[in-house]
Amino acid sequence: MRYFFLTYALIALLVVGIFGLRGQHFSKPPVRIFPDMDEQDKLRAQKPDAFFADGHGGRLPVTQTQPRGFNEEGAREIGGIPEYEFGGQTGYYYTGHVGDYFGTGMPEELELTEENAAALIHRGKERFGIYCAVCHGKSGDGQGMTSQYGVPGIANFHLDNFKADKYPDGRLFETITNGKGMMAAYGYNIPVRDRWAIIAYVRTLQTAKETPAKAN
Repeated sequence: MRYFFLTYALIALLVVGIFGLRGQHFSKPPVRIFPDMDEQDKLRAQKPDAFFADGHGGRLPVTQTQPRGFNEEGAREIGGIPEYEFGGQTGYYYTGHVGDYFGTGMPEELELTEENAAALIHRGKERFGIYCAVCHGKSGDGQGMTSQYGVPGIANFHLDNFKADKYPDGRLFETITNGKGMMAAYGYNIPVRDRWAIIAYVRTLQTAKETPAKAN
């Protein structure tokens, strides 16, 4: 019985310590077991900052950079790429949707022919290597560098649930654009045409995996 009351008293003290003092004012900072990012090394708009020699926290943009939506009057490009290529438009080419459903196949806007299809796939290989291979692996098997550090849920594009019949091209486009799970959105980084180039390359990887090697 003695231990019961001792345990009860400790639990009551713990509860009061955690919840009983919330909202009160102190002259000194309270002891915080979990800071919860209350203090961060960041710049505050319109505030002084001792990190810089001039003491100003507000900085001018990096030379030759500009935020979306603040182009000079009449300018419609970002880094030489048409601004609309980063989204904001409608239709399958820009959204991956056909009505309320995900579409499949390459959009007409790519104007693909037998002569230029290989160039699109090659472009997709380059972009895949830059943006995707670090997680999904060079072959798309989900064994990229980040998998070696325990990052979970990396898609293996060679599994059946990621094939075109179950995971349409439009859905893959939306995933690249808006992200999914632990994967960040790349709509602000990858132009629309390059997203489709990556999808074309992923489908090429899948086809190559399923096609038996020819005997010499």
